[in-house]
Amino acid sequence: MSASEVTAEATAVHVNLRDSQSVLQEEVIASLELNKVDYAMERKKSLRARYYFGIIFLIMNLVAWFFRDYGHSVLPFIHYIKVCGSEGDDCFHSLGVLRVSLGCYIFFSVMFLTTVKTRKLCEHRNWWHSGWWEVKSVLLIVSMALPFFFPSEIVQIYGEVARIGAGIFLLLQLVSVIHFITWWTKYWTPEEERKQRCSLGLLMSTLFYVASICGIVYLYESYASRISCSLNLFFITWTVILLAAMMVISLNSKVNRGLLSSGIMASYIVFLCWCAIRSEPATIRCETKNHEKGNSGWIIILFSNNKVEHEDDIPYSYGFFHMVFSLGAMYFAMLFISWDLNNSARKWSIDVGWISTWVKVINEWFAATIYIWMLISPVVRQNKVMDNNGTVQETADSVMA
Repeated sequence: MSASEVTAEATAVHVNLRDSQSVLQEEVIASLELNKVDYAMERKKSLRARYYFGIIFLIMNLVAWFFRDYGHSVLPFIHYIKVCGSEGDDCFHSLGVLRVSLGCYIFFSVMFLTTVKTRKLCEHRNWWHSGWWEVKSVLLIVSMALPFFFPSEIVQIYGEVARIGAGIFLLLQLVSVIHFITWWTKYWTPEEERKQRCSLGLLMSTLFYVASICGIVYLYESYASRISCSLNLFFITWTVILLAAMMVISLNSKVNRGLLSSGIMASYIVFLCWCAIRSEPATIRCETKNHEKGNSGWIIILFSNNKVEHEDDIPYSYGFFHMVFSLGAMYFAMLFISWDLNNSARKWSIDVGWISTWVKVINEWFAATIYIWMLISPVVRQNKVMDNNGTVQETADSVMA
Protein backbone atom coordinates (compact mmCIF):
# COMPACT_ATOMS: atom_id res chain seq x y z
CA MET A 1 0.00 0.00 0.00
CA SER A 2 1.40 3.33 -1.05
CA ALA A 3 1.92 6.26 1.30
CA SER A 4 -0.85 8.25 -0.37
CA GLU A 5 -3.33 5.41 0.14
CA VAL A 6 -2.39 5.10 3.82
CA THR A 7 -2.82 8.84 4.29
CA ALA A 8 -6.23 8.80 2.59
CA GLU A 9 -7.39 5.87 4.70
CA ALA A 10 -6.22 7.57 7.91
CA THR A 11 -8.01 10.73 6.90
CA ALA A 12 -11.23 8.80 6.25
CA VAL A 13 -10.98 7.08 9.64
CA HIS A 14 -10.45 10.45 11.34
CA VAL A 15 -13.46 11.93 9.55
CA ASN A 16 -15.64 8.95 10.48
CA LEU A 17 -14.49 9.14 14.08
CA ARG A 18 -15.19 12.84 14.20
CA ASP A 19 -18.66 12.29 12.70
CA SER A 20 -19.36 9.53 15.23
CA GLN A 21 -18.33 11.78 18.12
CA SER A 22 -20.50 14.55 16.73
CA VAL A 23 -23.49 12.23 16.45
CA LEU A 24 -22.90 10.90 19.97
CA GLN A 25 -22.63 14.43 21.34
CA GLU A 26 -25.88 15.40 19.63
CA GLU A 27 -27.60 12.33 21.08
CA VAL A 28 -26.36 13.17 24.59
CA ILE A 29 -27.56 16.78 24.24
CA ALA A 30 -30.92 15.59 22.93
CA SER A 31 -31.20 13.16 25.84
CA LEU A 32 -30.40 15.92 28.36
CA GLU A 33 -32.95 18.23 26.76
CA LEU A 34 -35.55 15.44 26.95
CA ASN A 35 -34.74 14.93 30.64
CA LYS A 36 -35.18 18.65 31.24
CA VAL A 37 -38.61 18.49 29.64
CA ASP A 38 -39.48 15.42 31.73
CA TYR A 39 -38.29 17.12 34.94
CA ALA A 40 -40.32 20.22 34.08
CA MET A 41 -43.43 18.12 33.52
CA GLU A 42 -42.91 16.17 36.76
CA ARG A 43 -42.40 19.40 38.67
CA LYS A 44 -45.64 20.82 37.27
CA LYS A 45 -47.47 17.63 38.27
CA SER A 46 -46.01 17.86 41.77
CA LEU A 47 -47.05 21.49 42.20
CA ARG A 48 -50.51 20.73 40.79
CA ALA A 49 -50.90 17.85 43.26
CA ARG A 50 -50.89 20.34 46.16
CA TYR A 51 -54.17 21.80 44.95
CA TYR A 52 -55.71 18.34 44.57
CA PHE A 53 -54.78 17.40 48.12
CA GLY A 54 -56.09 20.76 49.31
CA ILE A 55 -59.43 20.06 47.66
CA ILE A 56 -59.51 16.60 49.28
CA PHE A 57 -58.82 18.19 52.68
CA LEU A 58 -61.58 20.76 52.15
CA ILE A 59 -64.11 18.10 51.11
CA MET A 60 -63.33 15.94 54.14
CA ASN A 61 -63.83 18.89 56.49
CA LEU A 62 -67.15 19.68 54.83
CA VAL A 63 -68.12 16.03 55.36
CA ALA A 64 -67.21 16.38 59.06
CA TRP A 65 -69.41 19.46 59.35
CA PHE A 66 -72.23 17.58 57.54
CA PHE A 67 -72.03 14.64 59.96
CA ARG A 68 -72.14 17.02 62.92
CA ASP A 69 -75.18 19.05 61.87
CA TYR A 70 -77.19 16.98 59.38
CA GLY A 71 -75.97 13.40 59.43
CA HIS A 72 -78.48 12.21 62.03
CA SER A 73 -81.46 13.12 59.85
CA VAL A 74 -80.01 12.58 56.37
CA LEU A 75 -78.19 9.27 56.91
CA PRO A 76 -80.58 7.07 58.91
CA PHE A 77 -79.02 3.82 57.62
CA ILE A 78 -75.94 4.49 59.77
CA HIS A 79 -78.14 3.73 62.78
CA TYR A 80 -77.80 0.06 61.89
CA ILE A 81 -74.03 0.07 62.36
CA LYS A 82 -73.39 -1.64 65.68
CA VAL A 83 -70.71 0.75 66.99
CA CYS A 84 -72.99 3.74 66.35
CA GLY A 85 -75.31 2.75 69.21
CA SER A 86 -79.05 2.23 69.25
CA GLU A 87 -79.82 5.83 68.27
CA GLY A 88 -76.74 6.27 66.09
CA ASP A 89 -75.46 9.12 68.26
CA ASP A 90 -71.97 7.64 68.42
CA CYS A 91 -71.52 8.32 64.70
CA PHE A 92 -72.93 11.85 64.60
CA HIS A 93 -72.36 15.15 66.37
CA SER A 94 -68.94 15.32 68.05
CA LEU A 95 -68.11 11.65 67.62
CA GLY A 96 -69.10 11.86 63.95
CA VAL A 97 -66.65 14.74 63.49
CA LEU A 98 -63.92 12.75 65.21
CA ARG A 99 -64.58 9.68 63.04
CA VAL A 100 -64.32 11.71 59.82
CA SER A 101 -61.25 13.49 61.17
CA LEU A 102 -59.69 10.12 62.00
CA GLY A 103 -60.32 8.99 58.43
CA CYS A 104 -58.65 12.14 57.12
CA TYR A 105 -55.74 11.60 59.48
CA ILE A 106 -55.32 7.99 58.33
CA PHE A 107 -55.29 9.01 54.65
CA PHE A 108 -52.66 11.73 55.03
CA SER A 109 -50.62 9.62 57.44
CA VAL A 110 -50.41 6.88 54.81
CA MET A 111 -49.36 9.49 52.26
CA PHE A 112 -46.75 10.76 54.74
CA LEU A 113 -45.27 7.30 55.34
CA THR A 114 -45.10 6.53 51.61
CA THR A 115 -43.52 9.83 50.52
CA VAL A 116 -41.48 11.02 53.50
CA LYS A 117 -38.01 10.25 52.06
CA THR A 118 -38.66 11.37 48.50
CA ARG A 119 -35.78 13.46 47.14
CA LYS A 120 -35.79 13.23 43.34
CA LEU A 121 -38.43 13.66 40.66
CA CYS A 122 -37.42 10.38 39.05
CA GLU A 123 -38.34 8.29 42.11
CA HIS A 124 -41.39 6.06 42.18
CA ARG A 125 -42.57 7.83 45.36
CA ASN A 126 -42.74 11.09 43.41
CA TRP A 127 -45.01 9.42 40.85
CA TRP A 128 -47.15 8.09 43.71
CA HIS A 129 -47.45 11.57 45.21
CA SER A 130 -48.29 13.29 41.93
CA GLY A 131 -50.31 10.57 40.21
CA TRP A 132 -52.16 7.29 40.73
CA TRP A 133 -55.30 9.24 41.67
CA GLU A 134 -57.57 6.27 41.04
CA VAL A 135 -55.71 4.21 43.65
CA LYS A 136 -55.64 7.14 46.06
CA SER A 137 -59.39 7.56 45.62
CA VAL A 138 -59.89 3.98 46.80
CA LEU A 139 -57.51 4.64 49.70
CA LEU A 140 -59.50 7.75 50.61
CA ILE A 141 -62.83 5.89 50.62
CA VAL A 142 -61.40 3.09 52.77
CA SER A 143 -59.85 5.62 55.16
CA MET A 144 -63.17 7.44 55.50
CA ALA A 145 -65.20 4.26 56.07
CA LEU A 146 -62.84 2.49 58.46
CA PRO A 147 -63.36 4.75 61.53
CA PHE A 148 -67.13 4.07 61.43
CA PHE A 149 -66.35 0.49 62.46
CA PHE A 150 -64.11 1.45 65.37
CA PRO A 151 -65.51 1.30 68.92
CA SER A 152 -66.36 4.67 70.43
CA GLU A 153 -63.61 4.22 73.03
CA ILE A 154 -60.95 4.27 70.31
CA VAL A 155 -62.50 7.38 68.77
CA GLN A 156 -62.46 9.08 72.18
CA ILE A 157 -58.76 8.23 72.54
CA TYR A 158 -58.13 9.72 69.12
CA GLY A 159 -59.95 12.86 70.29
CA GLU A 160 -57.55 13.21 73.22
CA VAL A 161 -54.56 12.74 70.91
CA ALA A 162 -56.10 15.19 68.43
CA ARG A 163 -55.88 17.95 71.03
CA ILE A 164 -52.10 17.49 71.12
CA GLY A 165 -51.89 17.29 67.34
CA ALA A 166 -53.95 20.46 67.01
CA GLY A 167 -51.56 22.22 69.39
CA ILE A 168 -48.61 21.12 67.26
CA PHE A 169 -50.44 22.44 64.21
CA LEU A 170 -50.80 25.83 65.90
CA LEU A 171 -47.05 25.82 66.59
CA LEU A 172 -46.35 25.07 62.93
CA GLN A 173 -48.67 27.93 61.99
CA LEU A 174 -46.75 30.23 64.33
CA VAL A 175 -43.41 29.13 62.85
CA SER A 176 -44.78 29.79 59.36
CA VAL A 177 -45.94 33.28 60.35
CA ILE A 178 -42.55 34.13 61.90
CA HIS A 179 -40.80 32.72 58.84
CA PHE A 180 -42.95 34.93 56.62
CA ILE A 181 -42.25 37.98 58.79
CA THR A 182 -38.51 37.32 58.59
CA TRP A 183 -38.63 36.94 54.81
CA TRP A 184 -40.80 40.03 54.42
CA THR A 185 -38.45 42.13 56.57
CA LYS A 186 -35.38 41.00 54.63
CA TYR A 187 -37.14 41.81 51.37
CA TRP A 188 -37.75 45.40 52.45
CA THR A 189 -34.31 45.83 54.04
CA PRO A 190 -32.86 49.17 52.91
CA GLU A 191 -29.81 48.92 50.66
CA GLU A 192 -27.99 51.46 48.53
CA GLU A 193 -29.42 50.05 45.32
CA ARG A 194 -32.91 49.67 46.78
CA LYS A 195 -33.84 53.11 48.06
CA GLN A 196 -37.39 52.67 46.84
CA ARG A 197 -37.80 49.51 48.92
CA CYS A 198 -36.62 51.42 51.98
CA SER A 199 -39.38 53.99 51.62
CA LEU A 200 -41.97 51.31 50.85
CA GLY A 201 -40.83 49.32 53.89
CA LEU A 202 -41.34 52.39 56.08
CA LEU A 203 -44.80 52.83 54.57
CA MET A 204 -45.68 49.17 55.18
CA SER A 205 -44.55 49.30 58.83
CA THR A 206 -46.66 52.44 59.35
CA LEU A 207 -49.71 50.77 57.81
CA PHE A 208 -49.34 47.67 59.98
CA TYR A 209 -49.07 49.73 63.17
CA VAL A 210 -52.03 51.91 62.18
CA ALA A 211 -54.04 48.74 61.53
CA SER A 212 -53.00 47.35 64.93
CA ILE A 213 -54.02 50.53 66.75
CA CYS A 214 -57.34 50.62 64.90
CA GLY A 215 -57.87 46.99 65.84
CA ILE A 216 -57.24 47.71 69.51
CA VAL A 217 -59.68 50.64 69.45
CA TYR A 218 -62.29 48.44 67.77
CA LEU A 219 -61.82 45.71 70.40
CA TYR A 220 -62.25 48.17 73.27
CA GLU A 221 -65.38 49.71 71.74
CA SER A 222 -67.02 46.46 70.66
CA TYR A 223 -66.08 44.00 73.40
CA ALA A 224 -65.06 46.01 76.47
CA SER A 225 -67.34 49.02 76.52
CA ARG A 226 -68.49 48.29 80.10
CA ILE A 227 -66.58 47.90 83.34
CA SER A 228 -68.32 44.57 83.87
CA CYS A 229 -66.44 43.16 80.86
CA SER A 230 -63.39 42.62 83.06
CA LEU A 231 -62.07 39.53 81.27
CA ASN A 232 -62.16 41.19 77.86
CA LEU A 233 -60.56 44.30 79.34
CA PHE A 234 -57.77 42.08 80.64
CA PHE A 235 -57.28 40.31 77.28
CA ILE A 236 -57.17 43.55 75.28
CA THR A 237 -55.04 45.50 77.78
CA TRP A 238 -52.51 42.68 77.98
CA THR A 239 -52.38 42.67 74.17
CA VAL A 240 -51.58 46.41 74.27
CA ILE A 241 -48.76 45.71 76.74
CA LEU A 242 -47.35 43.01 74.45
CA LEU A 243 -47.48 45.37 71.46
CA ALA A 244 -45.68 48.09 73.39
CA ALA A 245 -43.01 45.64 74.57
CA MET A 246 -42.39 44.41 71.01
CA MET A 247 -42.10 47.98 69.68
CA VAL A 248 -39.74 49.14 72.44
CA ILE A 249 -37.50 46.09 72.10
CA SER A 250 -37.43 46.41 68.29
CA LEU A 251 -36.27 50.05 68.57
CA ASN A 252 -33.63 49.32 71.21
CA SER A 253 -30.17 50.27 69.97
CA LYS A 254 -28.77 46.82 70.74
CA VAL A 255 -31.58 45.00 68.92
CA ASN A 256 -32.17 47.54 66.12
CA ARG A 257 -34.64 45.42 64.13
CA GLY A 258 -36.85 48.28 62.94
CA LEU A 259 -40.62 48.51 63.06
CA LEU A 260 -41.62 46.45 60.04
CA SER A 261 -41.37 42.98 61.56
CA SER A 262 -42.85 44.12 64.89
CA GLY A 263 -45.66 45.88 63.00
CA ILE A 264 -46.60 42.68 61.14
CA MET A 265 -46.43 40.69 64.38
CA ALA A 266 -48.52 43.32 66.14
CA SER A 267 -51.29 42.92 63.56
CA TYR A 268 -51.14 39.15 63.99
CA ILE A 269 -51.33 39.44 67.79
CA VAL A 270 -54.37 41.74 67.58
CA PHE A 271 -56.00 39.28 65.17
CA LEU A 272 -55.44 36.41 67.64
CA CYS A 273 -56.94 38.49 70.45
CA TRP A 274 -60.01 39.19 68.32
CA CYS A 275 -60.35 35.47 67.47
CA ALA A 276 -60.11 34.57 71.16
CA ILE A 277 -62.83 37.02 72.19
CA ARG A 278 -65.03 35.93 69.30
CA SER A 279 -64.80 32.35 70.60
CA GLU A 280 -66.48 33.26 73.87
CA PRO A 281 -70.00 31.86 74.28
CA ALA A 282 -72.52 34.23 72.70
CA THR A 283 -74.57 34.42 75.91
CA ILE A 284 -71.56 35.64 77.88
CA ARG A 285 -69.63 37.54 75.20
CA CYS A 286 -69.42 41.22 76.20
CA GLU A 287 -70.09 42.84 72.84
CA THR A 288 -72.26 45.73 71.78
CA LYS A 289 -74.19 43.61 69.28
CA ASN A 290 -74.82 39.99 70.16
CA HIS A 291 -74.64 37.51 67.33
CA GLU A 292 -76.87 34.51 67.70
CA LYS A 293 -74.79 32.45 65.32
CA GLY A 294 -71.34 31.41 66.33
CA ASN A 295 -68.24 32.63 64.65
CA SER A 296 -66.30 30.77 62.07
CA GLY A 297 -62.72 29.67 62.48
CA TRP A 298 -60.25 30.69 59.83
CA ILE A 299 -56.73 29.42 59.33
CA ILE A 300 -53.99 29.95 56.77
CA ILE A 301 -51.36 27.29 56.20
CA LEU A 302 -48.17 28.75 54.76
CA PHE A 303 -46.04 26.25 52.86
CA SER A 304 -42.54 27.36 52.16
CA ASN A 305 -40.84 25.79 49.17
CA ASN A 306 -37.53 24.06 49.74
CA LYS A 307 -34.45 25.42 48.03
CA VAL A 308 -34.06 23.41 44.83
CA GLU A 309 -30.35 22.88 44.18
CA HIS A 310 -30.71 20.52 41.23
CA GLU A 311 -33.25 20.41 38.45
CA ASP A 312 -34.28 16.85 39.40
CA ASP A 313 -34.99 17.77 43.06
CA ILE A 314 -38.59 17.76 44.25
CA PRO A 315 -40.01 21.30 44.59
CA TYR A 316 -41.13 20.84 48.23
CA SER A 317 -41.00 18.29 51.02
CA TYR A 318 -43.75 15.76 50.45
CA GLY A 319 -43.45 14.27 53.92
CA PHE A 320 -43.81 17.62 55.68
CA PHE A 321 -46.67 18.55 53.35
CA HIS A 322 -48.73 15.47 54.27
CA MET A 323 -47.77 15.72 57.96
CA VAL A 324 -49.21 19.27 58.08
CA PHE A 325 -52.47 18.05 56.54
CA SER A 326 -52.71 15.14 59.01
CA LEU A 327 -52.24 17.57 61.92
CA GLY A 328 -54.63 19.98 60.21
CA ALA A 329 -57.29 17.26 60.29
CA MET A 330 -56.91 17.18 64.08
CA TYR A 331 -57.00 20.96 64.32
CA PHE A 332 -60.18 21.36 62.30
CA ALA A 333 -61.81 18.58 64.30
CA MET A 334 -61.11 20.63 67.42
CA LEU A 335 -62.62 23.69 65.75
CA PHE A 336 -65.83 21.82 64.93
CA ILE A 337 -66.22 20.50 68.48
CA SER A 338 -64.75 23.62 70.16
CA TRP A 339 -61.95 21.55 71.74
CA ASP A 340 -64.55 19.77 73.89
CA LEU A 341 -65.02 16.04 73.24
CA ASN A 342 -68.50 16.16 74.78
CA ASN A 343 -69.52 19.28 72.90
CA SER A 344 -73.00 19.51 71.39
CA ALA A 345 -72.45 22.49 69.13
CA ARG A 346 -75.32 24.36 67.50
CA LYS A 347 -75.68 24.40 63.75
CA TRP A 348 -73.37 26.73 61.87
CA SER A 349 -71.29 27.41 64.98
CA ILE A 350 -67.58 26.70 64.89
CA ASP A 351 -64.94 27.06 67.58
CA VAL A 352 -67.15 28.64 70.24
CA GLY A 353 -66.61 28.02 73.95
CA TRP A 354 -64.33 28.85 76.84
CA ILE A 355 -61.83 26.14 75.94
CA SER A 356 -61.47 27.61 72.46
CA THR A 357 -61.10 31.09 73.94
CA TRP A 358 -58.27 30.13 76.27
CA VAL A 359 -56.51 28.06 73.60
CA LYS A 360 -56.36 31.14 71.38
CA VAL A 361 -55.37 33.47 74.23
CA ILE A 362 -52.50 31.19 75.21
CA ASN A 363 -51.52 30.93 71.55
CA GLU A 364 -51.42 34.74 71.37
CA TRP A 365 -49.24 35.04 74.46
CA PHE A 366 -46.96 32.27 73.27
CA ALA A 367 -46.59 33.90 69.84
CA ALA A 368 -45.61 37.22 71.42
CA THR A 369 -43.15 35.49 73.77
CA ILE A 370 -41.48 33.59 70.93
CA TYR A 371 -41.18 36.76 68.85
CA ILE A 372 -39.71 38.78 71.73
CA TRP A 373 -37.20 36.01 72.39
CA MET A 374 -36.31 36.00 68.68
CA LEU A 375 -35.52 39.72 69.02
CA ILE A 376 -33.39 39.56 72.17
CA SER A 377 -31.69 36.16 71.71
CA PRO A 378 -28.85 37.51 69.50
CA VAL A 379 -28.08 40.18 72.14
CA VAL A 380 -28.14 37.59 74.93
CA ARG A 381 -25.78 35.29 73.01
CA GLN A 382 -23.47 38.19 72.20
CA ASN A 383 -23.32 39.21 75.87
CA LYS A 384 -22.49 35.64 76.87
CA VAL A 385 -19.65 35.51 74.34
CA MET A 386 -18.30 38.84 75.57
CA ASP A 387 -18.50 37.66 79.20
CA ASN A 388 -16.67 34.44 78.32
CA ASN A 389 -13.98 36.36 76.45
CA GLY A 390 -13.60 38.71 79.41
CA THR A 391 -13.24 35.79 81.80
CA VAL A 392 -10.60 34.15 79.60
CA GLN A 393 -8.68 37.43 79.33
CA GLU A 394 -8.76 37.91 83.12
CA THR A 395 -7.51 34.36 83.61
CA ALA A 396 -4.70 34.91 81.13
CA ASP A 397 -3.69 38.17 82.83
CA SER A 398 -3.58 36.50 86.23
CA VAL A 399 -1.40 33.71 84.89
CA MET A 400 0.98 36.16 83.26
CA ALA A 401 1.19 38.10 86.51
